[in-house]
Amino acid sequence: MKLKLIIVGAALSILFGVFIVSAQDEDVRGAFLESRPKTTNLNAPSRRHRSRPANKNANSAANTSIGIQVGANANVVAANRNDAKRVQSAIGLGYTIFMRDASGRGIRVQPTHEFHTGDRVRLALEPSVDGYLYIFDSEDGGPPKMIYPDPRLDAGDNWIEAHVPIEVPSSDESEERLRWFEFYGQPGGDRIYIITTREPLPAVPTGDALVALCGTSKDKCPWQPPADIWEKIESASKAEVKVATTRNFGEAQTEHERVAMTRGLGLDKSIPPPSVIRINASSREAILVTVVDLVHK
Repeated sequence: MKLKLIIVGAALSILFGVFIVSAQDEDVRGAFLESRPKTTNLNAPSRRHRSRPANKNANSAANTSIGIQVGANANVVAANRNDAKRVQSAIGLGYTIFMRDASGRGIRVQPTHEFHTGDRVRLALEPSVDGYLYIFDSEDGGPPKMIYPDPRLDAGDNWIEAHVPIEVPSSDESEERLRWFEFYGQPGGDRIYIITTREPLPAVPTGDALVALCGTSKDKCPWQPPADIWEKIESASKAEVKVATTRNFGEAQTEHERVAMTRGLGLDKSIPPPSVIRINASSREAILVTVVDLVHK
């Protein structure tokens, strides 16, 4: 009888634990998807390959100026700043790993999936805030190299919009071989660092600076971050993050999803959620670092 009670108690604990984890997943998923647009107009003009609006920084300056004008009353200024902090959403990023099947479709696979020579994959990324995106690749524990932004794409610009997805590599590439990462050679692993920020990372070349660097010093591209910058990125990767996983592995990318992806349109609530969603626990964090390991067996 005692053994039975122990077993029943353990079973209840497991079920209760699963319920808590599931509830936490739903909270994270709901917070991420809540800010998606209600609908996606698939007939809208393509917004892919467009640069950041010229007035984006001007808008930031204008907002600052407004704060200074109101500054005759210090209490009002402080209150406004506190209100801004309260409404600022924590940085979130959703990602899905798609593997190419025999027919050329992208199939969702688990982040822990073991890949083999000849397998081809693509990352689909969905930020929850406007900001900037950086992607670094460390092959077999080697030095990280920046693979996004790319001087060949959008003139090196890396500005992103909330819920407007990014594919890496892009399915818009002219050649099929360029549309996927392909595993070849000896087994090993790639560690992908996906960095989402509110403001540009200092001392990291983007835009015209990246184009000029890669145009005149091809040996310095892909760009490799110096030790001090990389140390800060690795430190930021240890910040507390809330995570949710969607059990939609094995499902193919939908046509609605594909069109929204390739045309640079905001993903609405009808489109399947990312396989993995990560959100900073604190809205005060200005950077979110997501690490994805692609294992080649």
